[in-house]
Amino acid sequence: MVNVLSAGDTSWVLVATIMVLLMSIPGLAFFYAGLEKKKNVLNTMFLTLIAFAIASIIWLVYGYQFAFGPTMNGFIGFPEHLFLNGIGINTLHGTIPEFVFIGFQLTFMGITAALVSGAIVGRMKFTSWILFITIWMSIVYIPICHWVWGGGWLQQLGLIDFAGGTVVETCSGLSALAIAILVGQRRDQTLLPHNLGYAVLGAGFLWFGWMGFNGGSGLAANGLAGSALLVSNLAAAVGLVTWVILDSIQEGKPTVLGALSGAICALVAITPAAGFVDVKGALIIGMGASIISYIAVTYIKPKFNYDDTLDVFGMHGMSGIWGTIATGIFAVPAIGGVAGLIAGNPQQVLIQVIAVVATIVYAFVATLILGKIIDMTIGLRVKEKAEVGGLDTHVHEEVGYRL
Repeated sequence: MVNVLSAGDTSWVLVATIMVLLMSIPGLAFFYAGLEKKKNVLNTMFLTLIAFAIASIIWLVYGYQFAFGPTMNGFIGFPEHLFLNGIGINTLHGTIPEFVFIGFQLTFMGITAALVSGAIVGRMKFTSWILFITIWMSIVYIPICHWVWGGGWLQQLGLIDFAGGTVVETCSGLSALAIAILVGQRRDQTLLPHNLGYAVLGAGFLWFGWMGFNGGSGLAANGLAGSALLVSNLAAAVGLVTWVILDSIQEGKPTVLGALSGAICALVAITPAAGFVDVKGALIIGMGASIISYIAVTYIKPKFNYDDTLDVFGMHGMSGIWGTIATGIFAVPAIGGVAGLIAGNPQQVLIQVIAVVATIVYAFVATLILGKIIDMTIGLRVKEKAEVGGLDTHVHEEVGYRL
């Protein structure tokens, strides 16, 4: 079958690419910075900025080629087009230019890398973060991306993951947990968001960008994109309301932070399912994400005493795991052409569980090994004086506010 360029598909994926870019800058940067202490606001934003910049370089030089090149034993792609050599402006990927597809996928790696930073804000050396995230993208994100979307063994197995329940969410969540454990607990573990307004602004950009994140993943301007957008927004709304109810029951009051958390968790969970489930599935997935992540953040985290500062594991890891498995439960053939458990295909749930377990083990272990090597060489953690005084002034000699 000969690929034919579609101007409509191309336009939509270009717009979706820009929307996903806004999820990282300024979305995630503002969301994370608003939740951190005032003394670390610039450093927190900078972790996101530098991660996205490094991702942009890696993806075009060799990342895309290893992720989407012809598979070598299902584990990694063969890099046929290093530096994008051999790919021209008229080269197509389906109905869109390959350059557009490359750009869209670039934004996914950029935000996945940036997400990990939420676990270690306020206490990790900036130089160590740069080294860590550069190697992490190369040895963790790119192989998992190939497994799921680039023709690797999970795709061959039959995994359905529309926009990154494994590649983005489970991967970043488990990696965040591993590096948080290695870096160690903060000396001051109180978490009083210094500017919830920033967090609301950031969450708004994330919610907006997620419509491109999920809606654009079908790579076409069609009914599937519309369905993905609608169920994604519905899940976010249900997740927000569910967390508000949980807050009201458990804490006696609704909170803005809780509302934002519920929406983000539900968006995480609907990510792998957006192109496969209908309204009923989206309702359950969104509600389940809030409940599962609420339990993880409120009860599991204190019990095991790990210091994942901004709850990357509790929100992205746990909701990503739930969403990926739930996709195998609620997928309906009328939406994405694949039947899940309820539609009569229990085998799909087993495939989803295998993918989740593989992602958890690989991301966690590889991150743990990488982080340990860096810690034994240049060290992971800033000195006590810098941590107590704030990284904005001690690392960058800048301040976020001059009031």
